[in-house]
Amino acid sequence: MGRGSAGRIGHTQPRRIAARSVAARVADELGTRVGALVGYKVRFHESVRPDTAIKLMTDGILLAETQGDPELRQYGSIILDEAHERSLNIDFLIGYLKKLVEIRSDLKLVVTSATIDAERFSRHFDNAPVIEVSGRLYPVEMRYRPVAGDSEDTTREEEEQALADAVEELCREGEGDILVFLPGEREIRDTAEVLRRRHLGVELLPLYARLSAPDQDRVFRPGRERRIVLATNVAETSLTVPRIRYVVDTGLARVKRYSYRNKVEMLRVEPISRAAANQRAGRCGRVAQGVCIRLYSEQDFEKRPAFADPELLRSSLASVILRAKSLSLGNVEEFPFLDPPAPRAIADG
Repeated sequence: MGRGSAGRIGHTQPRRIAARSVAARVADELGTRVGALVGYKVRFHESVRPDTAIKLMTDGILLAETQGDPELRQYGSIILDEAHERSLNIDFLIGYLKKLVEIRSDLKLVVTSATIDAERFSRHFDNAPVIEVSGRLYPVEMRYRPVAGDSEDTTREEEEQALADAVEELCREGEGDILVFLPGEREIRDTAEVLRRRHLGVELLPLYARLSAPDQDRVFRPGRERRIVLATNVAETSLTVPRIRYVVDTGLARVKRYSYRNKVEMLRVEPISRAAANQRAGRCGRVAQGVCIRLYSEQDFEKRPAFADPELLRSSLASVILRAKSLSLGNVEEFPFLDPPAPRAIADG
């Protein structure tokens, strides 16, 4: 649409691995290399030239840039991707950019997501138009394999064996790689050990945010061997790991929660929302028909909330208030958050 000539196109992703892989994909589609027409900037690494027209970055990088350039004058257009994740950074940007588009009438803002409450976002941006783009997704067969009938007192060992059984079931299905969603790094290491003892003759690949960039990039270069990718929710959105035909979903994620009673933030393993579960299942319908095994019952799935809680409503607001001050955003009480925090939470912070 010629937007690149009206100032750089900024495109945010929630995670570094996604910013890098999306930049590579867009550069490939435009017949250029990363670091030229298309570049990226993440923490500790930048590949951007003065003539770069499309700049991929994490939402944290764009937020940090507001300190040196409050009106983000280098950008003519900003694409805020994966808005449904509702991290603190995304919620800050939603509020900040709402104020900015009122000042800069030339700035075009696009808020995108595969699973978003579109009407709500539209109302927040003064009834902005909603454009639906239907992605092509192959049919995905859902299989529910609840661990020990979904009882509350299942042991860690029972869960690991149920997961390994699900992986073996999918190995018998046919060709194609398997993506397993787990809550965290420790579970990835434990699951890898259990699967090694089954001698399935496959390559096991971990994928999580703290892995080094070269180790993360291995998932995009499949070899001849069948692969089982053991991932946290970094692989839930933005990334298309090639050759994935099967998904095993534990239905869990590690979530940060603030305890008002203890005045501390805790990381807890919790069931994911229906939207997140559907995102995970969709990972195996990208290249061909897929199969998704959920290690919980259909009734359990139906009882889950439609969307995940915004991080803002389950975090200590001390960090939120400090960040608002450091970014010169004014009083937190008056900031145009999509979901304003309760006065009690602000007082606590």
